[in-house]
Amino acid sequence: MGDLKESASQTAGPYVHIGCVPSFAGLSGMYGGRDLGASMITDDVIGHRIAVTGCVYDGDGAPLTDAMIEIWQAAPDGTFAMDGFSSWGRQPSASDTGVFTFNTLKPAAIGNQAPHIMVWIVARGINLGLTTRIYFPDEDNRSDRVFTLAGGRADTMVATATADGYHIDIHLQGPNETVFVDV
Repeated sequence: MGDLKESASQTAGPYVHIGCVPSFAGLSGMYGGRDLGASMITDDVIGHRIAVTGCVYDGDGAPLTDAMIEIWQAAPDGTFAMDGFSSWGRQPSASDTGVFTFNTLKPAAIGNQAPHIMVWIVARGINLGLTTRIYFPDEDNRSDRVFTLAGGRADTMVATATADGYHIDIHLQGPNETVFVDV
């Protein structure tokens, strides 16, 4: 068996979008005409509405225009089961700019964790999905164990405030590489 070579790894190719976000692949009519996870706010809800935008950059600093981004977060009431709100969303990055947008509610803190959004990214060239967090600049993130473990690089997980929410740039490699969590 020592003479057998390992087979090549497979990455998330363009087929990911066909099943997960078919509208990105130009397909319609699947999942009742709406991509799964496209709308996190499903009814009239109480909470601070925010738009979370971002862009995923490769090691050369180019935006990924074929990434799929999923987020998970607590609701404003600190639960994951608030009526009218899904604590999960999925969006593709834009095929021309690489920007993604989630219209969501600002999450509450959970226990000793600062308010945050968990982010999972898959795209070409990524063998295993990458996980990071988005923290908010107007919160005390120092009480959060994951944030403090990131040390001097924790700021790579902090979004910047915008007029209608927050923006985060996620760098896969390089001097501004985002902190990723092994889950």
